[in-house]
Amino acid sequence: MTTTITSTIRNRLLCGGALIALAAGAQAQDMPFEIGSGDMHWDGFEAFADEYDLSGETIEITGPWTGLEKDKVDVMFRYFEEATGADVNYSGSDSFEQDIVIAARAGTAPNLAVFPQPGLAADMASQGLLTPLPEETADWVAENYSAGDSWVDLATYEGEDGEEHLYGQFYRVDLKSLVWYSPIAFDEMGYEIPESMEELKELTQQIVDDGGTPWCIGLGSGAATGWPATDWVEDLMLRTQDPSVYDQWVTNEIPFDDPAVVEAMEEFGWFVKNDDYVQGGAQVAATTDFRDSPNGLFSVPPECYMHRQASFIPAFFPDNVELGQDADFFYLPAYEDRDLGKPVLGAGTLFSITNPSDGASAMLEFLKLPIAHELWMAQDGFLTAHAGVNLDVYASDAQRAMGEIIADATTFRYDASDLMPSEIGAGAFWTGMVDFVTGDSAENVGAAIQSRWDGIQ
Repeated sequence: MTTTITSTIRNRLLCGGALIALAAGAQAQDMPFEIGSGDMHWDGFEAFADEYDLSGETIEITGPWTGLEKDKVDVMFRYFEEATGADVNYSGSDSFEQDIVIAARAGTAPNLAVFPQPGLAADMASQGLLTPLPEETADWVAENYSAGDSWVDLATYEGEDGEEHLYGQFYRVDLKSLVWYSPIAFDEMGYEIPESMEELKELTQQIVDDGGTPWCIGLGSGAATGWPATDWVEDLMLRTQDPSVYDQWVTNEIPFDDPAVVEAMEEFGWFVKNDDYVQGGAQVAATTDFRDSPNGLFSVPPECYMHRQASFIPAFFPDNVELGQDADFFYLPAYEDRDLGKPVLGAGTLFSITNPSDGASAMLEFLKLPIAHELWMAQDGFLTAHAGVNLDVYASDAQRAMGEIIADATTFRYDASDLMPSEIGAGAFWTGMVDFVTGDSAENVGAAIQSRWDGIQ
């Protein structure tokens, strides 16, 4: 080990030969990174261990991570246990959203809950079921997260007292503002990665002029058909309007048929409603399953050259596709003439206090440390907006490149449809976008969605 283990940790290891042997086996399995080694920020970890002694305390946490994701976050929790002496009991659930509400109302909530959507956290905060974080936390997040004010806004809600407070601290982030492509196909045609939306549109037309089809688009997703189009519109809202307008749209302070929303839909229409631009044309795009839609990137010759989709889409690429060689991505660029910086659309999980305790407060302090993020970064499948992490810790070049996009973001906004009432964001918005792609106007679609929203208020 390159640095000295803190006295807190050392004292827990001096427990007799038999216990040391058992601990060594557990550490090899549960603590895969040697404390003090490598490129992680161990200095913060050791200072944290010196400050906290929570021996005998159990911290109950619940969230949406199950299976392999649970295994990975458990590694992070194991290092917290090592630093503090506390026991962390994390339970993941596929029905987290229902379970946490029931537990909180029954007075049996865990100490911390990991919310996959700010909307649910906001609802629980308004009912007095969450505890506000210390006042200084908002300033800390604003100063230490990329696009920090965005993360403060996303976790600030009106409480039962009618006042706004910070109720959550974001941890894991998902990235949506990506365009996937085949480097081999781009190289063969001499295409360059566009640096602006204007250049992306020029490339789209250039591919057509060269006899190709620029875009693979698929809106099909069973009962959820249409959601990929909502992501397109959300990304384009952030590239055509100030973030404050996006926020007003999410809360219906401006209607769905407002000119700003109509413009974003029509910008999406520029790409999808021109049959020369989309594999199979708009009608085919409306029914093609989103999981199948990127396959055209990898045919020879390519059936399409670009596919806008979130960071999860490689899970549906053909088995023989190697990321970084056969497939790569670039940031969906902003309009040069709009001067709106580098907005990023995505999602994320936030930790909130549902049952206050010393251990819960200590865990949130631990999550401020770069090491708490790096411990999952190094295992893959994790992105963070924490500006203090070492990007070299990311487990793959692809993850590192995505992390750099998040680090460079000037604005981060959460998926709008996930923040809207479910009847809209997971209903009328989805079906409305299918209507739009198959021929209806943006004005008519926006008015129809707004009519539905008016009906539930």
